[in-house]
Amino acid sequence: MAAAAVAATESRSVLVIGATGLVGSECVRLLVQDPTCSRVVALARTQLHAFPATTKLEVQVVDFDNLAKHSGLFHVDQIICALGTTRRKTPSEEAYRRIDFGYPLEAAKLGLANGATHYLLVSAVGANSRSRIFYNRLKGELEDALSLLGYRSLTIAHPSVLIGDRVESRLSEKIAWKLSFITPRKYKPVPATNVASALVNAARDDVPGLRIIPNAEML
Repeated sequence: MAAAAVAATESRSVLVIGATGLVGSECVRLLVQDPTCSRVVALARTQLHAFPATTKLEVQVVDFDNLAKHSGLFHVDQIICALGTTRRKTPSEEAYRRIDFGYPLEAAKLGLANGATHYLLVSAVGANSRSRIFYNRLKGELEDALSLLGYRSLTIAHPSVLIGDRVESRLSEKIAWKLSFITPRKYKPVPATNVASALVNAARDDVPGLRIIPNAEML
């Protein structure tokens, strides 16, 4: 049976997928500090991040190609998915689809089967399943697939280029940042910390239905 709606004053358990990335790691940090969240499960493909030391946090390195083996970890109230890759890291479209579409969708299904009621996703500005651009189309296809699952609450963030302290430097981010003063708000680069804050706040509010958080709102 699905868990009941979780009010902001009650204790929540939240699973963060892609917990070592810019947005995911910040979500973990904010959730650990949130008094309305009693348990945080950080799911990652590699153990590369120095997470806060607290009994409230459970860090799990898992094989995303075998998520079903870890189904017990999905027994939570809410799931924040900040998982993603880049074409430089994953030039194969098949592999890219598996990471940006397959993993988040399977995680959503596992969460729903284990009682989760709110799924929150980091998507992208321009996401559209009918787009001619592979990246935008894939994000849109994922959003469409998630909307059919039957979550009580579905929150989708549409950030533009993410800005933050990465291990690896990305030229596209540097260029986007330098040109941000002439870029419309819909497409302005947005700090990853802002995106994480928007998602964590939406999880705390836990409003039923579909909510899209546009880039301008996260600026």
